[in-house]
Amino acid sequence: MNTLLLHCRPGFENEVCAEISDQAARLGVAGYAKAKADSACAEFICPDAAGPERMMRGARFARLIFPRQWARGEWLALPETDRIGVLLERLKSMPVCSSLWLEVVDTNDGKELSNFCRKFEGPLRKALEKAGRLKEGGQGPRLLLTFKSGREVFVGLAEADNSAMWPMGIPRLKFPRQAPSRSTLKLEEAWHHFIPRDQWDERLAPGMTAVDLGASPGGWTWQLVNREIEVMAVDNGPMNEELLESGLVGHYRADGFAFRPKRPVNWMVCDIVEKPAKNAALLETWIGEGLCREAVVNLKLPMKQRYAEVKRLLERIADGLAERGVKASIGCKQLYHDREEVTCHLRRL
Repeated sequence: MNTLLLHCRPGFENEVCAEISDQAARLGVAGYAKAKADSACAEFICPDAAGPERMMRGARFARLIFPRQWARGEWLALPETDRIGVLLERLKSMPVCSSLWLEVVDTNDGKELSNFCRKFEGPLRKALEKAGRLKEGGQGPRLLLTFKSGREVFVGLAEADNSAMWPMGIPRLKFPRQAPSRSTLKLEEAWHHFIPRDQWDERLAPGMTAVDLGASPGGWTWQLVNREIEVMAVDNGPMNEELLESGLVGHYRADGFAFRPKRPVNWMVCDIVEKPAKNAALLETWIGEGLCREAVVNLKLPMKQRYAEVKRLLERIADGLAERGVKASIGCKQLYHDREEVTCHLRRL
């Protein structure tokens, strides 16, 4: 159990290695990170079995930027004839688990294993329950089995409140047909990640006001309108006609970086394709000057040193708000629906 396995978007393995190594240094946990390019996962190897658990106790998964999922454990070889028997034998020395997720990495090879996992889960679940190794809804950790193939699996543990909300960190969101672009899912996923579901009715309430910078054609505006929030959609490009006819959208043909509302709004959202430093400065200005209470802004990433750049920008935002005497919560995540970008959420406290 000396390995911490982390899922990620393919191509961002180096960012995960840099981030988890940074966390290990902060927590004083010895070990090293390794990953293969485009493998959609990385590993942090510790010299002792207590290292991964210390990492998971010392860091909050929701605060990590690039990992989609994590679990502490080890790789296990499986025979073709008695996979369940071998798994049960290995699990004898592990805690009784409260839930079971079968996962694969987000690659073409991984996706080909999805059908195997669906067929294998039912018999495995019954065997685990019969052996007393799985008690749904109990107090134990979640059992996360990440299959590299039908012959090799990572047997991992993670606490349900300190790991991904969905298997593999991939949300099951349905694209709404009425939305004018698929980018709408980025804002919906951001709400799921940054706002507890039981607070949606309070923080995303009908009658609130919002500004959508770079709104055209209206993917993010659609999410706000769907919550009956009044939107100032700022973009020189055209907006979806149905949104304009909703009575909740005002279209302002203006520069998103220069636009300011006449009075503060509840929300500012922005998905403008621009240098990350410029979008970060915009985010700091809106929260720092009290132009909005909460904001979701995407930062497009450079080709190299992406973790270092995001960390630098987040520190700059925090320092800038501190200089203004403004307290705010700052969150950042590379969401599943993000590509070469991360999503930042700030809330003025």
